[in-house]
Amino acid sequence: MKKTFTKTILSFAFLALVLSGNVSYGQQNNDSETGKHLVKWNVAALALKNYSFQYEQAIGRKTSLALGLRFMPKSSMPFSKLLKNAIDDDQTWESIKDFKTGNFSITPEFRYYFGESVFQGFYVAPFVRYARYNADLPFNYEYQQNGTNIKGKMDFSGGVDTFTGGVLIGAQWSLSKSISLDLWLIGPNYGFASGNIAGKKALNSMEQDELRKALNDDLGDLPLVKTKYTVDGNGAKVDFDGPWAGLRSGLSIGYRF
Repeated sequence: MKKTFTKTILSFAFLALVLSGNVSYGQQNNDSETGKHLVKWNVAALALKNYSFQYEQAIGRKTSLALGLRFMPKSSMPFSKLLKNAIDDDQTWESIKDFKTGNFSITPEFRYYFGESVFQGFYVAPFVRYARYNADLPFNYEYQQNGTNIKGKMDFSGGVDTFTGGVLIGAQWSLSKSISLDLWLIGPNYGFASGNIAGKKALNSMEQDELRKALNDDLGDLPLVKTKYTVDGNGAKVDFDGPWAGLRSGLSIGYRF
């Protein structure tokens, strides 16, 4: 189902952008002179270690189609130093300090502008998004054996696929004939997610029991998302399934041609 949905998004985006090149204009302004295309770079996303780009093409006097791509190479969490200072529990910080994550997303959208022409003024943009989030998570836990504290560790890796739909509200201005500024004010989206993380390691029966208890304590109360974990002598696997919510915002510099 995920592959079919992804192919549908990509097919729609490709077909729409190709066909839009043959759409005639009923405009009486100088859009043909200033260009029907925009390529944009979301510079605000750099703060979260994301590289975010968008291509937008006008298809009418006040309408356009856009396709966004975002990716983040796998790395440590953004603002890790601030997060460390905000966490008072040393054990919690030790559990997540080596956490690494990366992501990729593709976002087709349709825009309607309320200004005098396309690419100008406030707009509303329904969109759909496919995103893949990858993670490396060293999972630390402790247990007692014969009165001695034993520290255990399982290195998990894997990812989650998400499919969401939403509406973006924003505003775009021309700074010059070729340069534009696009402000994504707010873009709530909602959908579903599924995926898993897994780790391989030889475990004896006691280690398996203790790892199950630790996973149940740490993952049993996650909001919304359903978790299912299996632990055996070769390692462990955690499956995730459930609703997914997100919020788009950003500030992009664009070039019109």
